Amino acid sequence: MGSLRNPVGPLPSSIYWRRRAVALCLIALLALLTLWAVTSGGGGGKKPNDGANGASPAPSITPGPSGSGPAISEQPGGRDESGDSGETTGGEGGTGEDASTGTEGGGKNGDTDGGGGDGGAGSTAGQQVPAGSPIPNCAPGSLQLTLKSDKLSYAPGDKPRFRLIARNASGTDCKADFGPKSAVLKISNDKGDQIWSSQDCPRPGTPILLRVPARTAITHTVDWDRGQSAPQCATAPAGPVGPGTYLVEAALPGTKVSPASFTLAKD
Repeated sequence: MGSLRNPVGPLPSSIYWRRRAVALCLIALLALLTLWAVTSGGGGGKKPNDGANGASPAPSITPGPSGSGPAISEQPGGRDESGDSGETTGGEGGTGEDASTGTEGGGKNGDTDGGGGDGGAGSTAGQQVPAGSPIPNCAPGSLQLTLKSDKLSYAPGDKPRFRLIARNASGTDCKADFGPKSAVLKISNDKGDQIWSSQDCPRPGTPILLRVPARTAITHTVDWDRGQSAPQCATAPAGPVGPGTYLVEAALPGTKVSPASFTLAKD
């Protein structure tokens, strides 16, 4: 106990007392800091936006309105659109200049000798190629042909339009002649009498070579002006044909095509 009151050492006692005073001040300061930290951190207040378990409630999701009406609508007027069986075809061709090939149509008998047309979304129009194209000719039987009429019945003044859809079933691109002398369209009445043919008086009569890509379909469009024709551009009966039921047939060398019927309505 005497050493606490009277420090023992080589240095004067006043130095030891100063050291003790500094140590006591540091201990007192540390105690004050500890007390302040305890009193300021234990507020016990609630944090803002706390929920029952200290978390905000999950937002609710409101479902949107359910769709109404059928998912697929029926095609109007009984028109059978090309492509409904997985075909990729060209769109409608004009009655004047062909939109895809630039070949002038409007032959003497009202036929449009051109490949494809303007082409709709997701469709492929026939691409005309020159006679010297290295693309091989389509082998007999490699093309699957379908003949369709745009409408089942045409009102007075409507120009009937027919589509020859050619699908290349092979794995190689090829070309075929869709000119009026090769891809021949014929129209007959309900008595079986032929009244019009694309090869009777074609203009122009040159071949129309169209590229048919592998495993793809193109469309060759032909318009009929309701007039009659005669072989070798002979004089045919004047005026349009009358109302009734007619049959359109197509012929391409080495390929069979099923005919299609249509009606010209009365006034």
